[in-house]
Amino acid sequence: MSNAKQSGAAECAATLENLQAALNGEWNAKARYIQFAVQANAEGFGPVASLFRAAALAEGIHADNHKKVIAKMGQTPFVKFEIPEVNSTRENLEAAIRGESYERDEMYPAFIAQARADAHAAAERTFAWAMAAEAEHARLYTSALDDLENMRRAARAYCVCPVCGYTSERPDFELCPACSTPVEEFQEVS
Repeated sequence: MSNAKQSGAAECAATLENLQAALNGEWNAKARYIQFAVQANAEGFGPVASLFRAAALAEGIHADNHKKVIAKMGQTPFVKFEIPEVNSTRENLEAAIRGESYERDEMYPAFIAQARADAHAAAERTFAWAMAAEAEHARLYTSALDDLENMRRAARAYCVCPVCGYTSERPDFELCPACSTPVEEFQEVS
């Protein structure tokens, strides 16, 4: 291998490490949100359970996108599964807000900057898509927490972009704000 190829591979090592970390985080968030949905249903918070199910679908989409980029880099994706900690729905929403806010404000901006520095467009794109969805998840979770006592009713539908995982309660757009997928292709989750 030439020195140029060796230094390029070394420079992308941080982006690869970030992709693996993001993959791990997204798969574990998916598992956590599935369990949070079960808890929300048990407590009678149907709309919150729907939101957790929609977010779980989105987190799985993020993980799949990260996994594809890792594989294209010639590496083997791996996940270290964690047992989700499930508490009351209020506490679960608070935990979800903290996690999504961290990803939106700190983790993904740093990962995007590293991918950009490594000139790795595919990694930059998958991180940007996930960050846009995480921002919306944080907003939706905050709204649900603020109105939690009025959430004791039947499930509600959320729409999830099948390409990037962007999640919306009522899409008032024609194209996904993150990846431009037509809204008609979004998956409905209730």
